[in-house]
Amino acid sequence: MSSHPHPPAAPFGPGHTDDLLAFLTASPTPYHAVRSAARLLDGAGFRQLHETDAWDATRGGKYLLRGGALIAWYVPEGATPATPYRIVGAHTDSPNLRVKPLPDTGAHGWRQIAVEIYGGTLLNTWLDRDLGLAGRLTVRGEDPRRTTTGAPAATHTRLVNVDRPLLRVPQLAIHLDRQANDGLKLDRQRHMTPIWGLGEPREGDLVRFLAEEAEVPAEDVLGWDLMVHSVEPPAYLGRDRELLAGPRMDNLLSVHAGVAALIAAAERGDPRHIPVLAAFDHEENGSQSDTGADGPLLGNVLERAVLARGGGYEDRARAYAGSVCLSSDTGHAVHPNYGERHEPGHHPMPNAGPILKVNVNQRYSTDGTGRAVFAEACERAGVPWQTFVSNNAVPCGTTIGPITAARHGISTVDIGVAILSMHSARELCGARDPYLLANCLTAFLEG
Repeated sequence: MSSHPHPPAAPFGPGHTDDLLAFLTASPTPYHAVRSAARLLDGAGFRQLHETDAWDATRGGKYLLRGGALIAWYVPEGATPATPYRIVGAHTDSPNLRVKPLPDTGAHGWRQIAVEIYGGTLLNTWLDRDLGLAGRLTVRGEDPRRTTTGAPAATHTRLVNVDRPLLRVPQLAIHLDRQANDGLKLDRQRHMTPIWGLGEPREGDLVRFLAEEAEVPAEDVLGWDLMVHSVEPPAYLGRDRELLAGPRMDNLLSVHAGVAALIAAAERGDPRHIPVLAAFDHEENGSQSDTGADGPLLGNVLERAVLARGGGYEDRARAYAGSVCLSSDTGHAVHPNYGERHEPGHHPMPNAGPILKVNVNQRYSTDGTGRAVFAEACERAGVPWQTFVSNNAVPCGTTIGPITAARHGISTVDIGVAILSMHSARELCGARDPYLLANCLTAFLEG
C-alpha cells in the first residue's frame, strides 16, 4: 500500500501538451532545447551557475548549461551534504542530418549542402520535406551575455534558426526507379545531399547566409555546429485529436516533462530529496562526449553540490548510495501494421501511461527494486503505466540508463513514453502521454 493515501492533485493536464508543441517548435537543435529549458527555469526563479565560478550553499533552484546539455537541481531547506538525489535523466539530441565542415557543394547545375548522417535516423523520412537549418555559430569576440561556457575566452556562440523552407532532399521519380516500391535503397553519401538552389557552388555561401541570419559579420564566424530540421510544425492528429505528431519527440518530450516536473516539485513544497534534471547531448551516438551521459558532467555537478554544502567524500558516497534515477526516453508503442515485431503480452499503447522498460542483458537498467520505485510514483500521481520488453528476435536499443548506473553507482530505472515512428523526421505519440509522464516524474522527484 502506498505511504501517501491522499496524493495531491496532479499538476499537469492537456495544457502541458499544448506547451510541448511550442517547446518542440522552439527547439530544433540541442542548443535551442537547453535555451528553451533555461527560459522556463528562469521564469520559475532558478538561478544559472557557471562551471568556472565558485558555488555557494544557498538553497533554491539552480542550473548550468554546457553546449547542448543542461543540469538543473533544487536544494530544499534542511538539505544536508548527504541528502540523496532524485534524478530524471533525458537527452536533447535526435537523429538528423548535420552540416559537414566544407558545406558548399553541388552537381549538374544544382547548389547543395554537404551533410553527415547523425545517429540512427530513418533516412527515407527526410525525403521530399521542406527543411530548415539551425544550430550554433562560434563567433570571434567576447560575449557580454555570457550564456555559455567552455569556448575560448576570445569567442562566443550565437544560436541561429532558419525555420522556413530552405533545403530539400528530393527523391528519384518512380519512372526512373521502377523498383522503388519493392525496397527503397538509399546511399547515405550520394542520395541524402539536400539542394538549396540553382547554379554553381561558391565556397563560403552558407556561412555568409547564416551570418546574416544571426546578425554577425561573416568574417567573424570561426566555426559552426549546424543541423537540418523539418519546418512542419507539430500538430494534433486524428478524429478526436487524441494523437500528437511532431519532430524530435525522442527525446525532447522527456526533457520538457522533466523541466516541468522539476519546477512543480520545487513549487509544491520542499521535497525529501534533492530533485535533479540531467538533460544530456549525444545519446544517439553513444553518449561519449563532455556533454554526454558517459562524460563527467553529471558527476561533477552532483559532487560540487555536496562540497558547496560543506560535505566531503563520505557525504558524497552516502548521497549517491541513497539516490535514484529515472532515465526517461521514448519507447515503442505496438505498431498496428507490424504486430509480429513486438513481444506477445507487452503491447504498449498511446494514452495508456508511461512504460517501464526491461531488458535482462542491461540494455535497460531496470530491476525489480526499480520497478517498485516507478510503480509507487505512478500510484501517487494517479497515472497508469505499462511494461515494455523486446521480442527475442528483435534486439532492442539502449539508453543513458545503464551508463548512469555504471558510471555513478546510482540505482537507475528506464522508463518513457510509447511512440510510433521512432527516429523518423516526424514521430507520433498519444496526446495524453506527455502530461501523464510529467505527473509521474513530479511524484518521483517529490520523493
